[in-house]
Amino acid sequence: MGKIHILSFLFAALFTTASAQVPGRKIDTTALFGNVGYRVTCNNKSETENSVTISPKGFKSEAREVSFTMRGRLRKILVDDLNDDGFPDLLLCIYSGTNFETGNITGISSVANTSLVPAYFPDIYNDPKLRIGYKGHDEFSTVVGTLLRSFPIYKEGDTDTPTGGIRVIQYKIIPGENSRLTFKVLRTYEKPQ
Repeated sequence: MGKIHILSFLFAALFTTASAQVPGRKIDTTALFGNVGYRVTCNNKSETENSVTISPKGFKSEAREVSFTMRGRLRKILVDDLNDDGFPDLLLCIYSGTNFETGNITGISSVANTSLVPAYFPDIYNDPKLRIGYKGHDEFSTVVGTLLRSFPIYKEGDTDTPTGGIRVIQYKIIPGENSRLTFKVLRTYEKPQ
């Protein structure tokens, strides 16, 4: 009986280690907003560094493809007009952490469909109110030109199961300092799970 438990433990440890090493699924997708949008490709091979290429689709001929490396894995993309200028903005939903539970956004904004500029997403840990009970497990969506971020709230003493409900944060892209685009929190609310 003792040998069976030891073998079960060894197989479980082997399976856990193997699954943690499996690379993410390659992303090659296109999302449109009307007749324009973006093709995004990402190798998603590494936990720490992945190459991303963004190709504008339906933009004016001046718009160029952009490539860069990112930390974490790309899980999905969203396209919407988040700064009310009539042109599509791209959101890369990127996850990192021990089990890829921590979500973040890389924002790319269209400048009149002629070029692309970054839109800076705030770190939740820099906001003393919003970070209370935060342990990741972010979900992102767009609604009527805004970005919604939701995640479970962990109360003090919660370990694996959060009991504090769900926090929802609504963002909009606005011009910031030195004309730099940034995401601004419009409102937050909490709802029961």
